[in-house]
Amino acid sequence: MNALAGGGTFATLPSLLALGLPANTANATSNVALLPGAGTSAWAFRDELAPLSGVSIRTLAAITFIGGLAGSVLLVLTPSRAFDFIIPWLVLYAFVVLAFGKRAAAWLHERVTIGRQTLLTAQMLLGIYGGYFGGGVGLMTTATYGLLAGHSPRELFAPRTLMLAVANLAAAIVFVIAGMVRWWACLPMLGGAVIGGWAGAHVGKKLPASAVRIWTLLVTGATTIVFFARAYG
Repeated sequence: MNALAGGGTFATLPSLLALGLPANTANATSNVALLPGAGTSAWAFRDELAPLSGVSIRTLAAITFIGGLAGSVLLVLTPSRAFDFIIPWLVLYAFVVLAFGKRAAAWLHERVTIGRQTLLTAQMLLGIYGGYFGGGVGLMTTATYGLLAGHSPRELFAPRTLMLAVANLAAAIVFVIAGMVRWWACLPMLGGAVIGGWAGAHVGKKLPASAVRIWTLLVTGATTIVFFARAYG
């Protein structure tokens, strides 16, 4: 899911919560579990990397890493009970971005011209969000790049996947140091993430975008309902 459209967190996070992990611990464990998959996908797309609106990939990656560190530290400082109430709104936000982000980006791009500085600021915010939660950040990155850099979703496979890997790496460093990763739950997911990241990157070059989008919408929508029921039901 992450390699094709993003949203892999909506499969791993509910699974970890069902196993009894606290929400913030489950989120940290999910982040580390998905890291190899993001890295594998980024490697598969490495030949397609190119600057966005004159901004080098290295600059975007450095900004994402700093943002990922900041976001992950913020999660470490967030009490688990508070995160239980925050997470449904983050998932809902990701769902709205998935459902309407492409059309909103196209509508705005026809009417607004946005410069390099705004792209850098947006990348920092995406890095912070990726380090704090990460759910749907791939979808948000695609929509943001489409608006600010004028690229199609297919052109964004490579840079989006790399930024996901960089944000995950920054967050993983903090979560491991803070002792928030439950390795007994993380390790089985690591193997699946590597296989899925590699296979998804190759399938993504052939699979219809509409099929990926519909599937991800269904998973994200169901997860949103479950998280609200869990926190407020």
